Amino acid sequence: MSTAIDYEQAGELKIGQVGIANLRVRTLDVAQLAAEMRDRVQRAPKLFARAAVILDFGGLSKTPDVDTARKLVDGLREAGVLPVALAYGTREIEELAAALNLPLLSKFRAQYERTGDAPAEPAPAPRAASKTAPAAEPAPAPPTSQPGAAPGMMQVTPVRSGQQVYAENCDLTVVTTVGAGAEVIADGSIHIYGALRGRALAGAQGNEKARIFCREFHAELVAVAGHYKVLEDIPKDLRGKAVQVWLDQGQLRIAALD
Repeated sequence: MSTAIDYEQAGELKIGQVGIANLRVRTLDVAQLAAEMRDRVQRAPKLFARAAVILDFGGLSKTPDVDTARKLVDGLREAGVLPVALAYGTREIEELAAALNLPLLSKFRAQYERTGDAPAEPAPAPRAASKTAPAAEPAPAPPTSQPGAAPGMMQVTPVRSGQQVYAENCDLTVVTTVGAGAEVIADGSIHIYGALRGRALAGAQGNEKARIFCREFHAELVAVAGHYKVLEDIPKDLRGKAVQVWLDQGQLRIAALD
């Protein structure tokens, strides 16, 4: 007769949503990549110094060899960040991760271009495309909800330093403030009715139509679909103003709200 063993675990393991930088490599120039990362760290050390970074080789036509990839990892570490994983893409990427002794993160799998040697697991089915091309979206116009979209998530208490709020597959509305060192993430748009002093990342799964709205802008970092700006990149005349943030032909735009 077996008996159940009751014991207290020394460590409790939970799987949760984390904000983490994804470096999409488009040109495999180790020296240039390291220099660009060093510049980011120097301009915004509070955000990027010793930041965890995922290496994404999906933008290359060929998977790097082990020696080149190892040189890149070492170069990025010397630049001040910490490569912690590879973004999952193909069987070659899986083999490269094993050779580098780095894990794979399947979270980024859907962001890869699909090819004949892509993993067997299918990506979510795309929505049917419209027969007519959409008109250019004017900057001041707020986004409209699509039919059948999930209801938005509402945060009614302040998001304090060290906290993170993630709205999966929907918009996020923060009724109060986002403090310095806090992070709000949404797969849709983000609406903040108080001050934004931390980080706001909209369109987290690649939605380029997502936007960020806030009543008082002091953000450490804002991003839409992975395109970001840090405080040092933002005109001083926008700080403290009510603003919106959106993507325009791949460029992140920030403008005061009338």
